[in-house]
Amino acid sequence: MPQKITNTAQLSCNQGTTPSKLTVTSQDFSIADNKLIATEQDKQPYTNIKPFGQCRLKPTSSGYLPCSPSTLKWEKTTEKDTINTYKILTEESFCICNTGGKIAVDNKGHSEKHETK
Repeated sequence: MPQKITNTAQLSCNQGTTPSKLTVTSQDFSIADNKLIATEQDKQPYTNIKPFGQCRLKPTSSGYLPCSPSTLKWEKTTEKDTINTYKILTEESFCICNTGGKIAVDNKGHSEKHETK
């Protein structure tokens, strides 16, 4: 069963040059390993999902333009488990960027399986 992800989970974009960390703002009470559990609402560019360095889909004569995440919706969330009616993100969740990249979870952000609500 896929593990839930939490605040500070490491994300990567297959078109970005550096990883980024997720910031959970969708809820403030459900935790795992003393970190907030992420939901499908944690998708806002710059607030929840920081830029991934430079974007390989934006080449210029001097390299690449900076990444500017443009996310719509998380896929492969939990089917039944929710927090505040929002589906929970797991290590298998991913998000497509409007520019063309795929944002995935590299590290779930916590080490223990213990969860509290």
